Amino acid sequence: MAKCEHCGNDYDKSFTLTIGGKTHTFDAFECAIATVAPVCEHCKCRIIGHGMESGGRYFCCAHCAHMAGAMSLKDRA
Repeated sequence: MAKCEHCGNDYDKSFTLTIGGKTHTFDAFECAIATVAPVCEHCKCRIIGHGMESGGRYFCCAHCAHMAGAMSLKDRA
């Protein structure tokens, strides 16, 4: 069994997630999202979809990007 780095639960069905060469261990996707998912700069929600990036800033959608001044981002190409 492996211990979840977010909640500390020792679970026999835990999984590992490797990002940028660093490996994390979690017992649920919820814990993984809470730990490693980026946060929208405007509304502060966790970005669990594709999201958007402009100048190193992350947004969940074009609306939030526009509210933060990143006018070049669009929801649809």
